[in-house]
Amino acid sequence: MHRRMIMRNLLLLSALLLSAVLPVNAALPTEVNGQALPSLSSMLERVTPAVVNISIEGRTRSAPAMLNDPFFKRFFGDSLSSENPMSGTGSGVIIHAQLGHVLTNAHVVESADTIFVTLNDGRRFQAEVLGADPHADLAVLQIPPERLVAMRFGDSERLRVGDFVVAIGNPYGIGQTVTSGIISALHRNPGISEYENFIQTDAPINLGNSGGPLVNLRGELIGINTAILGDQSGGNLGIGFAVPINTAVGVITQIVRHGHVERGQLGLEVQDLDLETARLAGIRPNDGAIVRQIIAGSSAEKAGVQPGDIILKLNSKAVQGAADVKNRVGNAQVGEKVYLYILRGGKPRNITVVIGAVGNNAMQHPSAKPSTAQNNNSRPFWERGLQ
Repeated sequence: MHRRMIMRNLLLLSALLLSAVLPVNAALPTEVNGQALPSLSSMLERVTPAVVNISIEGRTRSAPAMLNDPFFKRFFGDSLSSENPMSGTGSGVIIHAQLGHVLTNAHVVESADTIFVTLNDGRRFQAEVLGADPHADLAVLQIPPERLVAMRFGDSERLRVGDFVVAIGNPYGIGQTVTSGIISALHRNPGISEYENFIQTDAPINLGNSGGPLVNLRGELIGINTAILGDQSGGNLGIGFAVPINTAVGVITQIVRHGHVERGQLGLEVQDLDLETARLAGIRPNDGAIVRQIIAGSSAEKAGVQPGDIILKLNSKAVQGAADVKNRVGNAQVGEKVYLYILRGGKPRNITVVIGAVGNNAMQHPSAKPSTAQNNNSRPFWERGLQ
């Protein structure tokens, strides 16, 4: 009897406590100490209409493994090869609403027969490749400019490590997905494309996110998600890379104007500074790049650049290693003047070099013939974003 009374009193006390803490129709608080809880929903409502899902269809040629042997190749040639249907998915972002231009990765739309772009509101258009630059892994697609919303560009030069960012895309083809993180590093050169100056982020990026936007908390486009460092199963390890939007602007401009990208050259080979050379020059190793070779007859030779010159600045901006020089020269157009601030024999000097033409490195797409890295089965670690 006594035990039952104790239990009844405990139950009554519990009910009183719960009624005091959780009133009827209780909900999560909308503010704490008079301050609204932080949310990205308002920003995302503005920008997600500019994000698209991309799907491609095409055919890929496959051959029996024995044809890798030159003996069998000699007798059978390509007669045993066959074409198989292939498909893939990726992401993109509308950059010019009135023109119907969509920015994505070149590897998303490489060698496919048909491309479809699905908007956030469910509309679906067949797209054409306006132009692509495989060296920077960027492409611009054309869709009908019907009630489109474009994303505003930010300034990737003003980014800092630790800035919060949001990645938007179509991972694994499941539909538009938003993930968040921070900028983990800047000016990364992991060796996965020819021209590299990647933003590194820990915002989760997965297969299918390729070509999708990386945005800041103001909803501005600051990068195009391009690659991840994944495990053997393709899982995300929190190491993703995006092409900075300031790098993409030059590519976009040339594609829109000319349908292709024409890169120039100075005609010199540069390398990173070693510790001893940097010490003798009185600078840090990552504060410049040393000229190792000059191509005969090149713009650099005509301007007076010499092997052993240490390039400290390019167009008044400090140089951060050989890759930085290559990227910035690669983004310049033929005929453009480049101003070099160098050290020669410990003495500074200024040299002006005009960007010269190189061989035919333009890539045009007169008829849309894109594809996806979906069928690349040799990607144990670097995942180029499409399944």
